[in-house]
Amino acid sequence: MTAFVLVPGLVSDDRVWRCLKPVLRDFGDIVDADITGYDSITDMANAILETVTGDLVVFGHSLGGRVAMEMARIEPERVRGLVLANTGHHPRRPGEEVRRQEMVDLGNQSMHDLAAVWLPPMLDPARTDDQTLLQDLTQMVTSTTAKVHERQIKALLDRPDAARSIGNYQGLVLLMTGAQDQWSPVEQHREIEALVTFVELAIIEDAGHFMPVEQPAAVAQRVSLWLDQREFLWR
Repeated sequence: MTAFVLVPGLVSDDRVWRCLKPVLRDFGDIVDADITGYDSITDMANAILETVTGDLVVFGHSLGGRVAMEMARIEPERVRGLVLANTGHHPRRPGEEVRRQEMVDLGNQSMHDLAAVWLPPMLDPARTDDQTLLQDLTQMVTSTTAKVHERQIKALLDRPDAARSIGNYQGLVLLMTGAQDQWSPVEQHREIEALVTFVELAIIEDAGHFMPVEQPAAVAQRVSLWLDQREFLWR
């Protein structure tokens, strides 16, 4: 039976993908991946591949999407499908380390301060005053340590150039992003779409970078449709 692996992003946990649990239970085993102990995307990918046996469909959000693409590069014969949400494929950009280090320093000062600065721009601008949403995401970020944050930032800065490998992947890919995602915008996902052979792109309205948490019903519905249409591949 195919395992459905849920990979969260930066300073995130299984709350990011909780909207999919009711959907995925009908298809196979669900695995919540833990990428908190590694400072390399390749190490994260290898750790998951070593932990989970058999065929996989990998769901990756943000940093988790990069981990999912690396898993597909390492063992493409096992990864039967990818769902890549709010992610990117470029290597480190010039000067990126300066901005990232500012966030590391802020996290070392206080993870609460990091959440207060980092989270609002990650959301649909119409939701930045949504205290229930912000509280939920803040609890997630502050349940992560500054050391984990620093490790994951290092992994992002040293990330593989996924644009060089994702085009070789011959499995099925569902790309998803929020129409209001300013961090990993729609155009970035269109670039990935152009590289992949068997791909669909879904744009979720009224959602920013934390799309699966901002619009859980819409995300679950779209993923369910994608899985249902290809059910013969997962059974």
